[in-house]
Amino acid sequence: MNSTAIAPLAEPAPEVDRRPIHPLWMRITHWLNALAVVILVTSGWRIYDAAPFFPFTIPTVITLGGWLGGALQWHFAAMWLLVFNGFVYLAMNIASGRLATKFFPVTPAGIWHDALAALKGKLSHADPRHYNSVQKLAYLFVMLDLIVIVLSGLVLWKSVQFAVLRDLLGGYEFARRIHFFAMAAIVAFVVVHLVMVALVPRTLLTMIRGRAPKA
Repeated sequence: MNSTAIAPLAEPAPEVDRRPIHPLWMRITHWLNALAVVILVTSGWRIYDAAPFFPFTIPTVITLGGWLGGALQWHFAAMWLLVFNGFVYLAMNIASGRLATKFFPVTPAGIWHDALAALKGKLSHADPRHYNSVQKLAYLFVMLDLIVIVLSGLVLWKSVQFAVLRDLLGGYEFARRIHFFAMAAIVAFVVVHLVMVALVPRTLLTMIRGRAPKA
C-alpha cells in the first residue's frame, strides 16, 4: 500500500502593521511645536539681552526681533502657538492612549541599561515604533519642562494678575531664572535630538512621512 507523505503546513506570514508609525496629528503638532520653540528661544535670547542677569549676553546674530519690542511680539505670538498646539498634542496623546503605550513604563533600571548601551554604541534603533527608556525619559522631561516654561512665562508676562503663581515660583526675579534655565534645558534637548537624528537619519523621514523608509 502506497503511503503519501504529508508535507508540513507552512506557518502563516506574520501580519504587517500598516498603521503609520507617527499619525498625521502627531506629525503636525510636532513640527508646530518645533517652530514655536525655535521662535521662543531666539526671541527670548533677545529679551534676555535687554536685561541680562548673568555676566554674558547672547550674540545678536542668533536672536530674533531686532530690538526688545520686536522680540516681545515674536515671543508672545510663539507663546500662544505653543500653548494651544501643545494642548492639542497632549490631549491627543492622552485620548488616543499613545501617552501610556509609548512613554510608559519607564524605570530607573531600564534607563540605566539603555544609557549604558547607548554609550557603548549597542542601543538598537531597529524598531521605530518602540522608544527606549532614555527616549521615554527625555520626551517626558520635555513635556514637563515646556509646562514650566509656560507657567514661569505667565509670571513674567502678567506678574500682578498671576500673583499666586509668582509667589509659588519664588518671586518675579526667581521666575526669570526658572524661565531661563528651563529654556536652556530645551536647547540642550534640541542639540542632542539633532545629533541623534544625524546618527539615525531615517527617524527624520519617519517624522515627515509617518512611515519608516524601506530598507
